[in-house]
This record gives sequence, C-alpha cells and structure tokens, in this order.
Amino acid sequence: MNNAPQTAPPRSRRLRRTVGFLVALVTTGSLCAGTAVAAPADQARTRDRAVTVPQDPMAAVAAMQPSWNLGNTLDAIPDETSWGNPLTTRATFDGLRAQGFRSVRIPVTWFPHQSATAPYTIDPAYMSRVKQVVDWALAAGLYAEINVHHDSWKWIADMSTDHDNVMARFNSTWRQIATVFRDEPRALLMESINEPQFNNATDAQKTQYLRELNTSFHSIVRSSGGGNKDRLLVLPSEETNNAQHWLDDLSTTITSLNDRNLVATVHYYSWYPFSVNIANGTTYDATARNDLTEGFRRVHDTLVARGVPVYLGEFGLLTSPYSGVVERGEMLKYFEHVSYEARANGMTTALWDAANDFLNRNTMQWQVPEMEALIKSSWRTRSGTASTDNVFLPSSGPITAQTITLNRNGLGFAGLWQGDVPLMPFRDYTLDGDRLTLTATALTRLAGDRALGLNATLQVRYSDGVPWKLFVRSYDKPALSDATGTADGLTIPTRFNGDLMANVESTYADGTAAGPAFWTTFQSFDNYRADYGANTTTIKADFLKSLKDDAPVTLTFRFWTGATVTYHVTKSGNTVTGSAS
Repeated sequence: MNNAPQTAPPRSRRLRRTVGFLVALVTTGSLCAGTAVAAPADQARTRDRAVTVPQDPMAAVAAMQPSWNLGNTLDAIPDETSWGNPLTTRATFDGLRAQGFRSVRIPVTWFPHQSATAPYTIDPAYMSRVKQVVDWALAAGLYAEINVHHDSWKWIADMSTDHDNVMARFNSTWRQIATVFRDEPRALLMESINEPQFNNATDAQKTQYLRELNTSFHSIVRSSGGGNKDRLLVLPSEETNNAQHWLDDLSTTITSLNDRNLVATVHYYSWYPFSVNIANGTTYDATARNDLTEGFRRVHDTLVARGVPVYLGEFGLLTSPYSGVVERGEMLKYFEHVSYEARANGMTTALWDAANDFLNRNTMQWQVPEMEALIKSSWRTRSGTASTDNVFLPSSGPITAQTITLNRNGLGFAGLWQGDVPLMPFRDYTLDGDRLTLTATALTRLAGDRALGLNATLQVRYSDGVPWKLFVRSYDKPALSDATGTADGLTIPTRFNGDLMANVESTYADGTAAGPAFWTTFQSFDNYRADYGANTTTIKADFLKSLKDDAPVTLTFRFWTGATVTYHVTKSGNTVTGSAS
C-alpha cells in the first residue's frame, strides 16, 4: 500500500489515496487455482528446506499460492519498527510457512536509507538487513519478493517535473539491489515499483513514465548477471489498477520485452464505497461484487489468458477487518468472494497484513479464528454465506418468523445448528429454495428472556467450506446523550440497547455534506467508533476538524435494525458540543 505519513503508519493498510470516489476504483489481481506443472526446475537450496521453482513461469507463480505481505515493516518510514511492528526474525517466516503460506512479499522503502543526491548510495547496513530478512524467508522454504515500495509516491511520482533525476536515482537503486541479490536463488522475485503514480501528468505521460521505469528495471536486473539472468521479474500496471487501458499498457510493455520470465501484478481493495463504508456503501452489494468480477475478468483476459502469470500483490480492505467500519458479515462475504474469483481467474494472491490485522507478528498465530478458517478454506473451495449474519428481535411484543436468503455459492444446504445441536426442519425452520425462514417458535426459544444484545448463535452449515454464523439479538431503540468535547474527539454516551450501528449521514442546515468528503453526505464510517462495551460513540478528529466553525451539523445515526437517531454537533474553535434531538 502507499500513502503513508512520514512517521505514522498508514491507516490500516497503506494508501495515499484521497477519498475521491473515482480514485476508489482501485485495482485487482487474484489468485491461481492451478497446480504447478512438472518441469525442469531450479532448486533453491537453503539451510533446512528447499524450494523447487518450476522453470515454467505460470507454474512457478502458481506454486507461490498462497502468499502474504510483511506489511508496514521494511516499507515503514523511517525505520522497520516505526509503524508499530516488531523486528522481523527467522521465526516470522517459520511461523508463516507453518500457517500454510508458500510465499511472502517483502515491501521495502529505500529512500530513508539512501543518499538523496548522486550516486544515491544505499546505506550498506540497511541493505544488509534487507538481505538478512530475505535470506530468512528463503531458508524457511518460502518464495520471496522484494520491491521499491513507498519510494513510488515519495520521489518517483515527481517524474513530470524532475524526470532525469528520478530516472537516475531509480536506476541507481536497482543497480545496487540487483548487485547484492544477483546470486540469490530463483525463489526470489523482484518487483520494479509498488503502485506507480505520477503527479501532474496526463494519461499518456503516465504510460510513458511507467514504461520507462519498467523497461529500465528489466534491463538493469537482466544485465547484472548471476541468478538475475532468468529471475522472475514483476511489473505493475499504473497504480496496480485493473482498468482496461492500464492493463493494455502493461501487456504492451511485457510483449515488447520479449522475456518469458515476467510476471504482471495488480492490487485489489474492493469497490471503494464498500471498502471504507462511505457513500452509504454498507453492504457487499451487486455493485461491489461486479467491481470484483469484472475487474478480475479483465486481468484474466488481458494477461493470464495470453500466458502472462499474475500475482495479486496485495488484497484486502482499506480498513482493518474487525474494526467495525465494515460490518462483520459483509466483510466475510467479500473475503470469500475475492479468494474464489482469484482462483477462478488463475491468479496468485498475497494478503496485505499491515499490523496484526490477520497474523499476530509476535506469535504468527491468527488474530481471529473464524478469519483463519475462512481464508484457509478459500484456498481450495467456496463457503456459503447469507443475506445477513444478524437476526434482530424486538425486546418486547410478539416475536414473528424471520426469513433470510442463503448465498449457497454452489454448495448444498447441510442444516441449521446451535452448537452441536441440529435445529429441526419444519419445527424450527423451513427452507424454500434459498429462503430460510426461522419460525416464531424457534426464535422465541432462542431469545430466552430477551435480554438486550446477543441471545443465541446459530450456524448455517453447507456441504463444504466454513459455516455461516447467525446471531440472534434482542434490541430496543438506541439513544445518544448530550456531550462536550474538543476537535480532537467527541465521546457520546450511547445506549445501543442491543442494536448495531451501520453508518452516519452528516449535513449542514442547507443539506450539503458535512465532513471531509464533500461529495457525499455519508462520510466514511471510519470517522466514528461505536464501543459497545463502553456504551460510547466517538466522533474522530478528522471529521470534527473538517467542520465549519459555528455551523450546526445534523448527524443521522443509522442502525442495522433500520432504526435512526438524530443528533446535532457544533464546532466552535476547539470546542465541540453535541446534543440529542
């Protein structure tokens, strides 16, 4: 990812993208379902393991599946631990391989450790550290990839105004890297540049600049000899995006180089409104799904179908998976779908893990067991989902039957369970096609005394993959109280009463959008934090500091039951006041 601040980690991932809607249409990639073909192979002999690298590039990239990013580490600015991750050790990669991963992308930012003037010398101590980390990965029996990472937006992006100096520095950087790593086994891949982007440039200029960089990178690495003569080299599209014209540009470049050992790379972080829950993008709806399927199809048809292996160098969401910004069930639908489409379109996937989003860096164990089960299952098959993962029941009054829609994803329905106890067809539920109806009798029993919040957890089991959880919850209308804070944050006492917050609409008195994103009244839900344990809702600094002084803002808090609560906020200097309607 890119867009990292100088000393703080990029929020959740990387990204130096604006919240602009069009920029949201970032990227793609995906994963390979194929099995490596038996072929003459280069064997990377290591201290305790050997990686057998097929000579066929498509088979070699297929053998890298699944992959993982050592994110926010050697790419951190200015140093390896600056963004909160521990120092990488040999155990990091032993643990990664024990989790079933077969390759690791190691993003590297070079400029904090490099002279800013010719000859642009990289600090030997830093180069040595990068090599140590790479060698540990290879010794663990993993494929590894290194690149030029946040340099892309820190100085390479200035090609339109500083072309010659940028090219000189880029070439010097890769000459030094290629020299140091020339004798590494073929299990090490090199990627020219992460998410290339260019300031103040036309589309034609962007195409020209990226072609210059990719072509120069290819020439430098190949001419350095040793193992670099036939090493797999990875070339990105503009911004690693899956837009057709950028894929066409990349395909043209790869064809012109006439080198079978080239790999294309793209990234994918989903349809932007869904990825950050902005513009009312609360669900993984048809628009979000189509963005994925159409983007991956373009990658397949433009590259994979023509014999070019594709490495989905990063995939995930632009917010942390269990942050609450994207609802749990909607998030899981996305991760299930992206893995499937990747396999179906013949691409290898590298999960972006910034800082303990998926694996705990100290233990290399999964942070959340259900995510581990879903991701690992997705490496071989689909999992079924449903239209929702919550069944809300009013805390008083009659309970009625409720219906959800199953998303079977090609699987068979294998029953509805509570723990190890199967629910009974007809008595507890009925199934009509994909419509699963929970009876009033079953829901009454499951709700018990109807205490506000979670009453019971069910599992929809399918013929393969992981079960889909259904949470039965009792609720009453939420309520927010008056509060006072500062522009650094406003914490509002909140009685959630068993309900869950979905998003917030914010407007000034004239109906225009209030908040950082001028183009939508539904700001990113990342501007808020609902703490169900503490019974508070926090409005964060980015939102508050964007508000006009002394201009009342109406907030409409929307909940998953359909309930809404209206609230008013006014910022005066550094003081923020909030009042309930």
